[in-house]
Amino acid sequence: MNKTKNWIKRFALVCLFLMALLATFQSISGVNARTLINHFASGLSVSETASNTTSPSLEDAFDWSKYPKHTVTATGYTAGIESTGKSKGHPEYGITYSGVKVKRDLFSTVAADLNVFPIGTILFIPGYGYGVVADKGGAIKGNELDLYYETVEDVYKQWGKKQLEVYVVQNGNGKLTEEQLQALNEDKALQVFRQQYTSSEKR
Repeated sequence: MNKTKNWIKRFALVCLFLMALLATFQSISGVNARTLINHFASGLSVSETASNTTSPSLEDAFDWSKYPKHTVTATGYTAGIESTGKSKGHPEYGITYSGVKVKRDLFSTVAADLNVFPIGTILFIPGYGYGVVADKGGAIKGNELDLYYETVEDVYKQWGKKQLEVYVVQNGNGKLTEEQLQALNEDKALQVFRQQYTSSEKR
C-alpha cells in the first residue's frame, strides 16, 4: 500500500514539475504550451505515417470497374519529327489538334480516333495515368491510342506498344482548353499522385 502511495506522489510531483517547466517556457518564449505540445504530437504522427506508408498508386486508389472500359492498342508518341514530322522550329511544334500544348503530367495529352473518343475525353490508362484526348493521329484508327511522352527514349523505355483495357472517366464534348487541362492537373484531391507521373519523366 505504501509503495502505491509513493508512486502516486512521485507521479504527481513529476506532473507538477512538467507543468511548471511548460509555464516557465511559455512566459519566457511567449509560445503557448498547448500549441507546442500539439506541434510535436502532429509532427510525430506525420513522421510515423510517412515512414509506415507510401502513396498508393492510382491503379489501387480507386474502383475503376465502375467506369466503362474499352480494349485498345496503345503506342507512345512525342512532339518531335519522328512522330509528327515537325521539328522544334516549326510554329505548330508541340501543339495538338485541340490547340493545347502536349503535356506529360497527372493528366497527359493523348491522341485518339475522334469518332471513338472525342476531344476532351478523360481516360484512365493503367500504367500511364490519366489521358485527356487532345489530338488525333493520321494513323490512329478505331480503338487505338497514342500516349504522349517527352522523348523517344521514354516511349521505348516506359511504354512501347501494349494492348490493354482503358476506362472512360468522362466523355469529351469536342473541346479542350489550356485552362481546363491546367485545372485537371492542379486538382488538390489528386496531388498526392501527381509526382508519380511527373517525376518519372525527369529521371
